[in-house]
Amino acid sequence: MPDVRVWFRGVLVAAGMAPLPAAAPAAAHAPVPVAAAFAPASASVSARADVSGGLDASGGRRTDGPAPVESIPAYDVVLAIDPSSVLRVRETITYDFEGGGEHGIVRRVPYRRGDRLYEIRNVRTSSSTGAPARARTLRLWNDVQITVGGGGARPVTGRQAYVIEYEVAGALTPGSGRDELVWDAIGSSWSVPIGEAAVRVEAPAPLRKVSCRAGAPASSGTRCLRDRDGPFAIDFTQRGLRPGEGVVVQVRLPKGVVAVPPPRYARPRWAGTWAGTATLGLALAGTVAVAGFGAAGGPFPRRRSGEALVTAGALLVLADVADDVVPHGPWSFSLGDLCLAGLSLALAGAGIRYAHRTGPAERAPIVPEED
Repeated sequence: MPDVRVWFRGVLVAAGMAPLPAAAPAAAHAPVPVAAAFAPASASVSARADVSGGLDASGGRRTDGPAPVESIPAYDVVLAIDPSSVLRVRETITYDFEGGGEHGIVRRVPYRRGDRLYEIRNVRTSSSTGAPARARTLRLWNDVQITVGGGGARPVTGRQAYVIEYEVAGALTPGSGRDELVWDAIGSSWSVPIGEAAVRVEAPAPLRKVSCRAGAPASSGTRCLRDRDGPFAIDFTQRGLRPGEGVVVQVRLPKGVVAVPPPRYARPRWAGTWAGTATLGLALAGTVAVAGFGAAGGPFPRRRSGEALVTAGALLVLADVADDVVPHGPWSFSLGDLCLAGLSLALAGAGIRYAHRTGPAERAPIVPEED
């Protein structure tokens, strides 16, 4: 790569570790030249004193100003598209804890958008400033939550640098004449302002159709500042992101450059066949008939058989749920034939129990009065 890439990264990291304002004004949301983003340290301290009220005229800490605000002075992302269509992501986050004594940071990466599914794998984390960087992942409804530090880790203060690396499978979408990547490089779940975001896109083919927008929603937000430094890599920058604002990159590659598999989608919620659906219908009708027959005084199975059917049905439902949810997450659950069979047994058992509860067999015997 040309030397400008090394220069660009060095300036960004230097700016991130230098004192920057805790929150950028709203007018700074529009793209600005890179040179304007890196003010001298003395000017930054002065601006910070004016905005936050945290420093007095002599440079001492004031106690009458607002509480310190956490922020991300610099957020550097590299999106590298592998020839196998895997998206390799490296995020370098400079986080300013403002003396709050937090235990780490939390990054949420989506693995589901609508019915579209992605695979987030090979998560690795580190810290160049010595902060605790043990990674823990948790699959939520739509996101994979990556916790860096946290838990029993020692609290950290001031500015810390974290590196999060992971791979995304299934991020590219195949088309008739092209393959496309649409990805939010920083996500929209950050609750703190971001001073300067830099996104670098790398591909195994010349990048001719690449765009970047920032905001909320990022797909229709402000155009990022573009800095091309080579045919196979393009850099974008955006300054003054408010909490909840993201940076969405759209890349279009010629067909055949990468091997893009078909997208993976979540299964429909109703995955039962006609046999399973018919079984459930018959069980429902049978339950009503058994309950009514028993309530009218007719013979019906024992109460224990009803309890056994309810237990067996519940176990079948749990087995069907676990078969979907454990490997693919909670959103992947669907009603299959196994679940329908379990519901059928549970309904039949519930009908027997209801008949015993309302039938004459459960009523107290009538004792004749003594003369």
